[in-house]
Amino acid sequence: MKMDGIILIFIVIFCVLITGCTSTPIVGTGTLQLSSSPSGAQVYLDNQFRGYTPITITNVALGNHILEYRYSGYESWSTTITVSSGSSQVYATLSPVAGTQQPQGVSTQVTTAPATTQAQVTVQVNKDPMIIGQSNQFSGTCVGSNSVVLKLYGTGYYSKGVILSQVTPDSRGSWTYTWNPGSSLLSGSYTLIASDAEQTTSDSVTFNVIGGGVVSIATSTYSAATGQTITFSGQCTSGAQNVDLVLFGPGQFSNGRDFGTFPVLADKSWKFTVALDSSMPTGQYTMYVYDVPKTSSGNVQFTIGFA
Repeated sequence: MKMDGIILIFIVIFCVLITGCTSTPIVGTGTLQLSSSPSGAQVYLDNQFRGYTPITITNVALGNHILEYRYSGYESWSTTITVSSGSSQVYATLSPVAGTQQPQGVSTQVTTAPATTQAQVTVQVNKDPMIIGQSNQFSGTCVGSNSVVLKLYGTGYYSKGVILSQVTPDSRGSWTYTWNPGSSLLSGSYTLIASDAEQTTSDSVTFNVIGGGVVSIATSTYSAATGQTITFSGQCTSGAQNVDLVLFGPGQFSNGRDFGTFPVLADKSWKFTVALDSSMPTGQYTMYVYDVPKTSSGNVQFTIGFA
């Protein structure tokens, strides 16, 4: 009798497990492309705020949902929609509040959104200049399209253009992408082009990459007297547009005196001439040069004696 009871329990458990495995529904999703007249209406899906029209909402559960548009000065508009797999478009014209004459022939019924809706894409860069070895973040907005294609042009490997990624905007139409090129990147000017998936519109941003080069310095004389002038010059191959000069020495120069930044010319050279003030103590000095920002540096020593 006990054995029969145990067998019966195992049969019941087995049936429950089989029923649970075979009755699990397959849940799919769809995409909503929502627009309105006027545009900029607040969108609520199942009473949850999702953004402003025009907007694309992805990963919406299949089935019935309550869609509502709200816009100041206009009556709220709502309806029940049925989401199916693939992409569905919903467009509505909102009615002005009571007391405002609505143009004749305007309908507030759900219609198919115009096929000529123009996509819009924007892009911006987080770091300019960017130092080799760092990551950089690109961001922007996209309306009227489900994805943004990012293509980068620059030096070396990127000279002919490389597609970095195809990103999906969030419910508000915003997108971000983090680029990690590593230390093999070459210095120079880069341009990122962001376009919608259909290649109907695009935006671009240009930024500089710095690093992987040398900053050198030489002096016109290694021994000078107060009242004389010294010319410092050198090369900067790191891709920086400016160099910074800082002088260390005895007395008031022990903590360094920053002479400021100076431009790097087209041939990658730079030059600076300074007059040696009579108040400068005699002794040994070191002039340091850094690219801006500091990815590489160089220095040169000289002495100041009595005139």
